[in-house]
Amino acid sequence: MSRSSQLKLALLQTELHWESVEENLAMVEEKAKGLPDGLDIVVLPEMFSTGFTMNPSDVAEQNSGEAMSRLKKLSVGKGYAICGSFVADEEGNYFNRFFWIYEGNLEYTYDKRHLFRMAKENDVYSQGDGDVRIKFKGWKIMPRVCYDLRFPVWCRSSDVDLQIYVANWPAARVAAWDKLLLARAIENQCYIVGVNRVGEDGNDVTYCGHSVAIDPKGEELTKVAHEANEWIFSTLDLNVLNDFRKKFPVALDADQFEIIP
Repeated sequence: MSRSSQLKLALLQTELHWESVEENLAMVEEKAKGLPDGLDIVVLPEMFSTGFTMNPSDVAEQNSGEAMSRLKKLSVGKGYAICGSFVADEEGNYFNRFFWIYEGNLEYTYDKRHLFRMAKENDVYSQGDGDVRIKFKGWKIMPRVCYDLRFPVWCRSSDVDLQIYVANWPAARVAAWDKLLLARAIENQCYIVGVNRVGEDGNDVTYCGHSVAIDPKGEELTKVAHEANEWIFSTLDLNVLNDFRKKFPVALDADQFEIIP
């Protein structure tokens, strides 16, 4: 895979069909038909195929299931990676699983570590106990899922170029989403991409988007209506990131620590 100083991203800010894997897959496949050439990464929301459901036994799939199989097929020959999260079944245990698919292969997964107890996610899903760094076209990428955003130690890294957060983050707390994404960009001196859904789910929870790409200085790179139901595009530049880090080397003064599960 060739290195690229720039990454072109498409963020899917959309409504989701409640607990309907087929409808959501068909929706993504249809929307993908209008994507421009030259993209590098397509980012879908958290639990893109179901919405944020606490009924995993009804919709969970293995990595070889319909959702991943259809996205693998969609990715072939496109030149872009597809990522998001889905409800995964691992030998009867359920995970909110981030996936990274490229050219027909499921290359990376990350299971959400911080489960949202206020919705009882921790009662029905298993906590992820690992981490992953995605290596893609010369970039180092950290995947995170929704509630992970509230835990800065888990998101701290001085050598990650891009952090991707996929979410079903309710409108009632969207001010926190906005501010925490900015904080993660500034404190880690990296690009941040946050993708959130819009509309209402099957529990009458309202979502208002606010999907965004942010540069390492904390400046928003995406300029669209916060609640738009559409693709959002952004281009990230690794040379700009590295130049800023050299001129303003905050990481040299960072505290050293170890995460103990």
